[in-house]
Amino acid sequence: MVGTTSLEVRLYEAGVRQRTQGGAAVQELLQGLSPDELRRAALWIHRNQCRGGADRVTDWSVSWLAGRPLGWSASQAEELLERLVGVMAMVDPMQLLQEYGPLMRLPLAAVVEVGGCDRALMRAARKASLSAWGDQAEGSENAAIREALDRLIGPEVPDATGLPSALLNDEDAYGPRMRAEHEELLAAAGVRAFLEHCAALKTSRPTRKWQKAAGELLMEVERGDELVRALLDGVAEQVEHAVVAAHPMGVHREPGLVGERNEAVLRGALWAASGLTGPWVVPTVGAVVLNAGTGTGGSGGICRSAKLASAGVAVLGACVGERAADAVQWLGRLKGKVRNRAVAKAITKALETVAARSGLTPGMLRERGVPAHGLDGRGMREEALGEYTAVLSVQEPGVASLSFRGPQGRVLKSAPKAAREGYGERLAPLRAALKELRTLLAVERARLEEHLAAGTTWPAEDWERYYIDHPVTGSAARALLWEVSPDADERWTAGVPERTGGGWALAGADGTAIPVSPGSRLRLWHPVRTEAEEVAEWRAELTERELRQPFKQVFREVYPLAPAEVATGSYSNRFAGHILRYGQARALMTERGWTGDHLGYFGDGASSEMVRDLPRPGDTPVGEGVFWRARFFVGLVDAGTSAGGVAVLCSTGQVRFERRAASAGARGVWERVSLADVPALVLSEALRDVDLFVGVASIGADPEWRDRGEERAYDGYWESWSFGELTASARIRRETLARLLPRTGIADRTELTERFLRVRGELRAYRIHLGSGHVLMEPEDAPLYIEPDRSPQAPEKVFLPYEEDGGMLSVILSRAFLLAADAGITDRTVTSRIRRGL
Repeated sequence: MVGTTSLEVRLYEAGVRQRTQGGAAVQELLQGLSPDELRRAALWIHRNQCRGGADRVTDWSVSWLAGRPLGWSASQAEELLERLVGVMAMVDPMQLLQEYGPLMRLPLAAVVEVGGCDRALMRAARKASLSAWGDQAEGSENAAIREALDRLIGPEVPDATGLPSALLNDEDAYGPRMRAEHEELLAAAGVRAFLEHCAALKTSRPTRKWQKAAGELLMEVERGDELVRALLDGVAEQVEHAVVAAHPMGVHREPGLVGERNEAVLRGALWAASGLTGPWVVPTVGAVVLNAGTGTGGSGGICRSAKLASAGVAVLGACVGERAADAVQWLGRLKGKVRNRAVAKAITKALETVAARSGLTPGMLRERGVPAHGLDGRGMREEALGEYTAVLSVQEPGVASLSFRGPQGRVLKSAPKAAREGYGERLAPLRAALKELRTLLAVERARLEEHLAAGTTWPAEDWERYYIDHPVTGSAARALLWEVSPDADERWTAGVPERTGGGWALAGADGTAIPVSPGSRLRLWHPVRTEAEEVAEWRAELTERELRQPFKQVFREVYPLAPAEVATGSYSNRFAGHILRYGQARALMTERGWTGDHLGYFGDGASSEMVRDLPRPGDTPVGEGVFWRARFFVGLVDAGTSAGGVAVLCSTGQVRFERRAASAGARGVWERVSLADVPALVLSEALRDVDLFVGVASIGADPEWRDRGEERAYDGYWESWSFGELTASARIRRETLARLLPRTGIADRTELTERFLRVRGELRAYRIHLGSGHVLMEPEDAPLYIEPDRSPQAPEKVFLPYEEDGGMLSVILSRAFLLAADAGITDRTVTSRIRRGL
């Protein structure tokens, strides 16, 4: 059988001979091919037709191939049809008449042979036919094409809902699913008129006239509220799949939730929901935004449906009264999940709109709406299940659990059989509440860290009510270090929250306690505002108390302005020149709120500016203060791309900062500033993010990198990063280990040097780099690769004061315990490496 490439070359050469020398070279070649080769030849010929016009191939070839059964598959028929529709969308109207017929012959033949394919594609091809010739007389080629397509598309056959095919159509899986699952609801009187009104909404925000009409139409529908909820619940739960999408190249399928027409119906349904009063409205709209606004295929900057997400955000932003607090909670949650820049901006604007309407800041509104989920002041919710008691609880530093207390007081971690079988209907809501609590706790931890980075302050009354005494937020807040200022002199004193007989106080490291009195203000302690001596004192104190924090606070890295940055002035090169695994780096950037164009071999994908809007204090009034943002430059590295053309590797560049006065509004101009003008807190938090990207995603973090033959060009960088000078985060890790190791059973076998943790095993001595976690075996410094799943947790329980991004602290400790007992390692791959050369 002739290979595809050879066949294409032969077709090309035959075409050249036929055009330059005459004769029938193409005809002779085609007549000598097998059916399989003829089908591949037809695909190649049609691709050439679409690229260069019908005159590139003789009419005989196209007509002859179109008249033969070639064994087409449905996917090949759709490929031909998609290409045709795409080309027709770009052809000048004057050319349509000349080119449509020749270009349509092969796709039509394939579609007829397979008995029809995607209805949306066939409808698009029919539309192109009308654009080319209009309604011509019977017997014309165009009329014949259109008649053939009409037969394949088939007549509209109404289902039991009675709705026309344009409403909840089959361009996606959502429309048919809604028709099947809610047949009775959709068949009710008045539903068609209501859905057609929804589909007619062409703008992101409806007029009052449209909303009034929507309300009136919905009132005519029996169980109208239930209908709207069913449609919105359906799209909130819709799994991402291939949907028909409009495109400059025509109509094709791409990952998403719904097609264009169903998307229009749902935008109208979202705004119709805003006029309903049920308690389900806000959480349902929020769930729609979460599903539509998060990334296609899990990527951060792409929405499954930007229009749907934006409409939902606008609906939440329009909430008033008691509903506003719930809307703010959802907007706050979405702010941490949605990374599409346009939708993220809409979320920020909606938060500010609701806040301004309420006379509060967005931060204040968010903290006032955190649900307690039935937990009491102890952070517990108890429910009797026969002789057992289910206990739903949240404990410091923000960990939710569901346990069961037996009649003798014994605590069980899983539901006993008697509770499962006799009280299943009461157990299910508790398990659902546990899931919701874990999600909420993650949101609250992120919100507290955002306040830490912003420098928010609270009056004592709000601090106690919405943070320390709150059964959910308090579990994380009580594990953090706070500062109190009892008067207007801005004198701040740090301490850990401690309940006293008269209220709350902050317990200092020296044993003193500062009462939190009415009129005082509080904020989260940050090491960037503190002298090194006090930072060291608090790190020792929390380690001694074994107080684990919900995120890195006391052990947080700081990044003061460096002399080199003073010299460069407007940009920082502190983290320039690194080579990162782009996919991993991009995921981290998205998680931390950085957005920007993807890198890859397409368009302008050779470089990108990743941008993050830095958090502002939650107590800043709307329209006041200054917005700050950071720009981090990354570039494409020529080391191959993924199948989709996205970069595999990227290089790091400058970090710059910009500011804009809040009073200038969203359209205000961002001004590039000197690093010396950037507040220390803003500078430190932005550079901390970039350090994280480098620390986790650098190729130096991959111990197997040197075994990748074609990529050895970066061996010099790999060596310098893997075993070189420590970054700020690695220096914090070294300090933490210096406090923890003396408390372990391997203290006498370990030694900290400037860059390594040295471990004496029974067979060898080892050095673990404190930045990369890579292991060298003494005396020859041979590398020892230990797979992550072969580096178990330490055999003894070791207190860790924080959960580190990337988990490197626990990895290093686990490897230290493993290597200290190297004679007992049972993994043959590891032992063979250790014993080699002994």
